Amino acid sequence: MNSPADAMKIEKRILLKRYLDESIYGNPTLFTGNQDAIFVLDLDGCLVEVNPAFEDLSEYIAEESRQLNLQMLFPNEKSAKAFHFFQKALLGQFQNFDCKMTNKTGRILDLDVMFIPISVNNQIVGVSAVVKDITHLKRRHEEVRRMEEEAKKREETYRNLVEYSPDAVIIARGKEILFINETGVRLLGATKKEDILFKKILDIVHPDFYEAAQKRMNIATSGEATDFYEYKLIRLDGTIFAAEVKGIPTIYQNMPARYIIFRDITTREKTLELLLNAEKLHIAGQLAAGIAHEVRNPLTVIKGFLQLMETQLDNKLYFDIIQAEMDRIELILSELLVLAKPQDFKFEKEDLKTLIEDVKTLIGTEASMNNVQIDIVNEYKNLIVKCDKNQLKQVLINFLKNAIEAMPKGGFITIEVKKHSISKVKMLIKDTGSGMPQHILKRIGEPFFTTKESGTGLGIMISKQIIENHNGSIHFWSDQKGTIIEMILPTT
Repeated sequence: MNSPADAMKIEKRILLKRYLDESIYGNPTLFTGNQDAIFVLDLDGCLVEVNPAFEDLSEYIAEESRQLNLQMLFPNEKSAKAFHFFQKALLGQFQNFDCKMTNKTGRILDLDVMFIPISVNNQIVGVSAVVKDITHLKRRHEEVRRMEEEAKKREETYRNLVEYSPDAVIIARGKEILFINETGVRLLGATKKEDILFKKILDIVHPDFYEAAQKRMNIATSGEATDFYEYKLIRLDGTIFAAEVKGIPTIYQNMPARYIIFRDITTREKTLELLLNAEKLHIAGQLAAGIAHEVRNPLTVIKGFLQLMETQLDNKLYFDIIQAEMDRIELILSELLVLAKPQDFKFEKEDLKTLIEDVKTLIGTEASMNNVQIDIVNEYKNLIVKCDKNQLKQVLINFLKNAIEAMPKGGFITIEVKKHSISKVKMLIKDTGSGMPQHILKRIGEPFFTTKESGTGLGIMISKQIIENHNGSIHFWSDQKGTIIEMILPTT
């Protein structure tokens, strides 16, 4: 005798068959002609009917399909997922989910499945399933996702290459700066990238180079790379530096942009300048040696005969003038020989304060006669430097004489001694003269370059050479308020 549960299940099977007869078999176009795969499940999850589209999809014929259930149709963990939604459908809820299904030949399909409860006389008697094959769509989505991930990885790799490039790099579109790497941030004197990203590309270009920059922007925007070109760029603090810049067309954020490389060439220019000056010095030395030896021999003979003539003539008015000019020639020859063959240095420990005071005493009379006051400002009580005392004195005398001559109407000279680092001292000589224009300042120290009518152009060059032989360095600044000479020397 059947239990009440069995009796109800039999009743529902009868109702499900009525549904199939009236709704499916009675309207074959809706079921058999549907392009979507459709199958009907009873309350146990067994297939009781399928349409031709499902046969094509599953590759099971109708008779074979009726032997299947959810577990067989969705094997392994997928069957649990399908059965979960099937149970919800039996509660009267529409269910829509994606699931993988293995067809008769073993091909795995990606499906979009909709479970629709079948209700007859207000009773759920089964579930109708509408299935769409989304395998190609899924694969397309996977392909797109894979491509997006690859693009993301490429962009990340590209960004890392740019970020850690030893060259400064900016990516720009039009006049907008879109990206700058850390090297560029440091080179432009910024603390963070945002300091640069809010600026226009021309904000970091010196106005003298606007026209050139605009032309090269147009070239790179049109799809052609530009060669390296020397610009003057501006840091955030307003300082100007020499740089070489190259623009390359690129794609950034899926849009055309410019990949801009820029390098600080200040050091390179200084190195080239030093090499050029060294070459000039070498040539000047060779020339000086030849001139000095060739001139000194006849000059010695002329001086001898001049002294002999002086003893025989009463009128000696012109002899003093001739003798002074010949002494001047000898002085020039001596400087030329120093240039040709630098003297040997005798380094000893010396008190820098005493050395400066001695020089002030030596040149004090000349300063007073020209209404020039010399002051010494010293941060040290005792400071010992290892130097050739006479050579270093000569340097100070040369620079102080130049400062006095730069102030024909009088003025002030200040000698400042300051700490530069743990092992170095800075010595500044400042005057209140009218200064030098930049085009002259750049040539200071070149062999035979001078602005004085009676100068040789060798004094500053020899002084620089002496400081460098002391493992020091020297720099010059000048404007309308005067000139500053900075000497940096090692301490003991």
